Amino acid sequence: MLSIIIPTLNCKDDLKRTLDALAMRPEAWEIVVADGGSSDGTPALAELAGARLITAPKGRGSQLAAGAEAARGPWFLFWHSDTLPQPGWVALVERFIKNPDHDFHAAYFALVLNDPNPSARRIERLANWRAAAFGLPYGDQGLLISETYYDHLGGFRPIPIMEDVDMVRRIGKERLHALPTAAVTSATRYRRDGWWFRPLKNLFCLVLFLVGVPPGMIWEIYR
Repeated sequence: MLSIIIPTLNCKDDLKRTLDALAMRPEAWEIVVADGGSSDGTPALAELAGARLITAPKGRGSQLAAGAEAARGPWFLFWHSDTLPQPGWVALVERFIKNPDHDFHAAYFALVLNDPNPSARRIERLANWRAAAFGLPYGDQGLLISETYYDHLGGFRPIPIMEDVDMVRRIGKERLHALPTAAVTSATRYRRDGWWFRPLKNLFCLVLFLVGVPPGMIWEIYR
């Protein structure tokens, strides 16, 4: 069994598209929606779509940890609510999790943004290079990991930001694998904040985290 764990907060429209895209999955694969207190109908939509709904303290790290705690495993796929898998993803995931050599490894997807702007292609190239060169995929690229390895690493920490970077650094580059398929992620944040400003802000926050600035302080800067 695979548990697909999705943290949510007031993202009903995005979540509907994502759940529709995830509908073509093996029947035994469950979806766990860890909601952080939505007021827009997100929880009702999740339950209507057949997902298991849990509530968790607001914050992606806390919600991911709560989702993993509730999941039935033995494999987890952590996934964002505004991200869509591409055709053929199920077979690639099955191939990865059926390989016993991967029990203490993890995998991620290539990043693709759902916008034709040439700046989106630049961001994709940089993000996928960062993941391959430094072993630093972000959460919008998904994370496929066994329950055993997840528990061994101590799981997601309840920090307000950089929970994805914190996790993949504990995994390490040598145990991370890029799946040959894409996670198509909403470009809304880049259109809203700017195709240059948003990546620079993300990079600045990453550098702060890597040099040891507390996540709470980074979150205040990020906001």
